[in-house]
Amino acid sequence: MDDGNQTLVIEFFFMGLTDHFQHQVVLFVIFLLVYLATFLGNLGMITLIWIDSRLHTPMYFFLSHLSFVDVCYSSVISPKMLTDIFVEKKVISFFGCAAQLCFFGQFVVTECFLLASMAYDRYIAICKPLLYTLIMSQQVRVQLVVGPYTMGLINAITHTTSAFRLPYCGPQIINHFFCDLLPVLSLACADTKVNKFLLFILSGALGVLSGMIILISYIYIIVAILKIHSADGRRKAFSTCSSHLTAVSILYGTLFFIYVRPTSGFSLDINKLVSVFYTAVIPMLNPLIYSLRNKEVKDSLRRTFERKTFLMRR
Repeated sequence: MDDGNQTLVIEFFFMGLTDHFQHQVVLFVIFLLVYLATFLGNLGMITLIWIDSRLHTPMYFFLSHLSFVDVCYSSVISPKMLTDIFVEKKVISFFGCAAQLCFFGQFVVTECFLLASMAYDRYIAICKPLLYTLIMSQQVRVQLVVGPYTMGLINAITHTTSAFRLPYCGPQIINHFFCDLLPVLSLACADTKVNKFLLFILSGALGVLSGMIILISYIYIIVAILKIHSADGRRKAFSTCSSHLTAVSILYGTLFFIYVRPTSGFSLDINKLVSVFYTAVIPMLNPLIYSLRNKEVKDSLRRTFERKTFLMRR
């Protein structure tokens, strides 16, 4: 296209999920309840870990950061999505779109590597229990948290800068409810093969790296559990990993479906529906998974309620 015929794009418009008013009302109520549950559930998990000294262990140190990341990446998407549901023109500025894409990419990748750090923590706890306190020192814990944030930042800066250096000259309508990378790239008036290849390679590499850490950790964990002679001992050992395995399976399955599969069979509409699940539902599920399937968290909740009940009766 001739440079003289190009118009500078200063804003984008979202297509959203539906134009039917009845559907909009239902979606608004559902997403509002999901976001409130996400925000309060994860904030409650952070608070519970902070106030209960029995949860001041490496595992819950990582879980508190997982809850923080869930709140952040849900908050990057959900408030804007909720305010846009009833608006005819769902507009976002060019730089607002870049910021949303950057922060979302940051927190999603950070979550993947936090889950990898948690898998390594479970490996040490089950395979080397006598050395657990020595190995998982305060310095190591900090490194295992800083690493995921760093990987997320690298991913976010790489994709955001490569995407928003492209020329955008119309149309301005993003077939999505937030600024995800592939829908944004579909609007560029330039060849995006390099960007899509970069997405496939970088997302695949980060996904495989964090996934391999989790996989190798669990291979050693399973071998160690199988060596335990008593069935009760095996059950207790596996129960410490079940919540983490559930969270990993849900998140990785969704992300690999969207970002790592080849773009030849790519459908923006299908991805939009799947994105609802991992942007709204998964951050809400994590505190439920770790509270309902975790005896220590349930015991901590019980103790907290008992203390509050006792103080209220005095």
